[in-house]
Amino acid sequence: MLKSQILEELHKKHSNLSIEDIDVLFNIFIKKLSNSLKNGKNIELRGFGTITRKINKAKEVRNPKTNEKIFKDQSYKLHFKIGKILHKKINSVAESNIKDEV
Repeated sequence: MLKSQILEELHKKHSNLSIEDIDVLFNIFIKKLSNSLKNGKNIELRGFGTITRKINKAKEVRNPKTNEKIFKDQSYKLHFKIGKILHKKINSVAESNIKDEV
């Protein structure tokens, strides 16, 4: 789903707000999430899931083409753990689609 589609869906549910207002709120929400992750905080959205920041340690890596050793600095990656409610919703839809096909 694209950002523009999300904004349109929110505009349908909240027609008293303009798309520009919804866009501003959405951008603030995304910036807050990004800043929290950047500062090492976890994000927990009940029913949806948890986003945490994991560390990739600094290490020696090898370029497979030239076999040259390169030092890679410490970096971060995001880890998403799905929430129980979202997990049940996804699996109940998948199971019903499988039953319909058979």
